[in-house]
Amino acid sequence: MRHRPSVTLAAAGIGSALLVAAAALPATAATGGTASLAVLHGVPDLTVDVYVDGTRTLDDFTPGTLAGPLDVPAGAHTLAITAADAADDSQPAIGPVDVTLEAGGSYTAVAHLTATGDPTATLFTNDTSAVPAGQGRLTVRHVAAAPAVDVLAGGSPVVTNLANPDEQSLTVPAGTVSAAVAATGTTTPVLGPTDLTIAEGADTIVYAWGSLDAGNLALAVQTIDGLHSAPGGVPSGELGTAAEQGSAAPWVAAATLLALVAVVGAVRPVRRARATARDRR
Repeated sequence: MRHRPSVTLAAAGIGSALLVAAAALPATAATGGTASLAVLHGVPDLTVDVYVDGTRTLDDFTPGTLAGPLDVPAGAHTLAITAADAADDSQPAIGPVDVTLEAGGSYTAVAHLTATGDPTATLFTNDTSAVPAGQGRLTVRHVAAAPAVDVLAGGSPVVTNLANPDEQSLTVPAGTVSAAVAATGTTTPVLGPTDLTIAEGADTIVYAWGSLDAGNLALAVQTIDGLHSAPGGVPSGELGTAAEQGSAAPWVAAATLLALVAVVGAVRPVRRARATARDRR
């Protein structure tokens, strides 16, 4: 099962640090297999370091960055988030937070603001169950300093009264969704609209983070794929529609046309060669 982050990734050095930190985790935590852990930084204007079990795992971690995922030993761990370049995790800005990761589980730890604007951290368990053929899962997570919100798709609410730090998931046709975030009960966007690509057989996880009062609300997107169910998917269009305008059908037609052009282009030289051979005889 592959996890493909779609927001800005941390530098390669961070990935190396993650692996080093995972190797340094206590052996007592590594007795039950591994879990998958990604980390999202959703606190505006704050560069931090992230510690796992006392080991600096992420250095100079910037807002809007998604790091990982990496395999970590299943079991109990302590996460702490400090100011950048802190000597250790003895004075964390967020945490320490004790978490228990189950073997084979998929998790995303998010440093973010509460609804009232205080820094905090939340561990989300990612749903890796299969989705029907031709479908994708859309998960929306509210981690912003803002009241409860509605999520609009095509101008209509599909997720309502979502409060920080809750989440809601939908199974929708693969395709493109024009999504926006509005205060609950309204349709005037405070964030978006933004076109989201819902991949077949994947969980597209959208995070609303930042602060409404500070005017820096933003979206981060994480994609977890490999959730296909048999048989394979069928082309689907935008949310709630089969393959019509803006869907896969024009691309299929274009590909067919290109294939025919290629065949005709290959046949014509053969015919010319045969005609030349007959003239010579």
